[in-house]
Amino acid sequence: MAKATAIILKGYPRLSETFIAQEIHALEKQGLPLQIISMRHPTDKKTHPVHDKIEAPVTYLPEYLYQEISRVWRAWRRVRSWPTYAKAYQTWKQDLARDKTFNRVRRWGQALVLAAELSDDVEHLHAHFLHTPSSVTRYAAMLRDLPWSCSAHAVDIWTTPELELRDKLKDCAWAVTCTEVNRSYLASIADKTDKVTLAYHGIDLGRFPPRQVPYSDRNGADDSDPVRILSVGRAVEKKGYADLLAALALLPKDLNWHLVHVGGGPLISKLQRTALGWGIEDRITWLGSQSQEEVTVQYQEADFFVLASLVAGNGDRDGLPNVLMEAQSQGLACLSTIVSAIPELIENDTNGLLVEPSNIQMLAEKLTVLIQNPKHRANLGAAGEQKVRASFDFKACMTKVYPLFELTPDTPDIDRVA
Repeated sequence: MAKATAIILKGYPRLSETFIAQEIHALEKQGLPLQIISMRHPTDKKTHPVHDKIEAPVTYLPEYLYQEISRVWRAWRRVRSWPTYAKAYQTWKQDLARDKTFNRVRRWGQALVLAAELSDDVEHLHAHFLHTPSSVTRYAAMLRDLPWSCSAHAVDIWTTPELELRDKLKDCAWAVTCTEVNRSYLASIADKTDKVTLAYHGIDLGRFPPRQVPYSDRNGADDSDPVRILSVGRAVEKKGYADLLAALALLPKDLNWHLVHVGGGPLISKLQRTALGWGIEDRITWLGSQSQEEVTVQYQEADFFVLASLVAGNGDRDGLPNVLMEAQSQGLACLSTIVSAIPELIENDTNGLLVEPSNIQMLAEKLTVLIQNPKHRANLGAAGEQKVRASFDFKACMTKVYPLFELTPDTPDIDRVA
């Protein structure tokens, strides 16, 4: 029988992490007893339909220790006499010596609360992300003398010091990650090369039926019917929106296009000012965060999709953005960059277009190609849709994850979530 498992998340629920909720729902459907532990309270005003289908109870750890100091104090008084306390405390002190931040102190306090309040029937801990959630999980697992595992994604891998990654990979029972780029790197620093499993997130194709909308013949010549460009992503550095705006500003003035951006993020206001400075503000609609149903409508109305991903100054980067798979599932031609695992999905000029990151001139040239050539857009879009449906079906991808949780379903049967 599968072990009752606590899933530790940085925040829950989150629209930007629907892929995690999708996995949790799938594990529940296969009979895995789950509890969800969130290190932060939700901030999104909207949720995804899959969140409503998840039945696991949710516990929120103290987001800031001073706000629930009595809870932290009670937890410490309970666990300090446990025989496991000394080892966990020394491990945390070693980490604190390398990372002298209050953030590290907060993770210890959260771990104390997690360990003290964890249900006795939980036999396994699983963290999503190798940075702060895995820190809390690792300390709590030591305190409770339980095995733990982790799912690694993108920012957590590329912004965490290698020494810390090595320590966590050594201590965890197993790890799973969503791209071959990630897997090969983590396997190279793990104590055992087979400890890290590749399992693409994939998308639930039940929510993204085959394209039914005919391709348009827009080519940028009609100022009353501009080519519709779509981008979905948080307004953060690694998404490359500053580069995209610069490239759009280079396009010929008589080329008619309109960009729709979906997503929140801290750089929205700055990007809007940049668009104003480039004189292209009237060609852009900023929709902000949207529900999955609303995003799907945008996929169906767009002519092509663009995501100008890059490696941020702190090393953060995309893994394999789900929005690219979603866009391709709807038959949209996708223009993106040669960053991280994006080439694992898109083969240049076969099922999409790729440019080097931050090559603004090349990005502008490829934008022009897609704007002016509706037939080429259609061919790339159809090939992209075929690739996603053949290789990135969420249900098929989950067959790599189930055995890690000691689940052996004969035929995975995951409800549609939309």
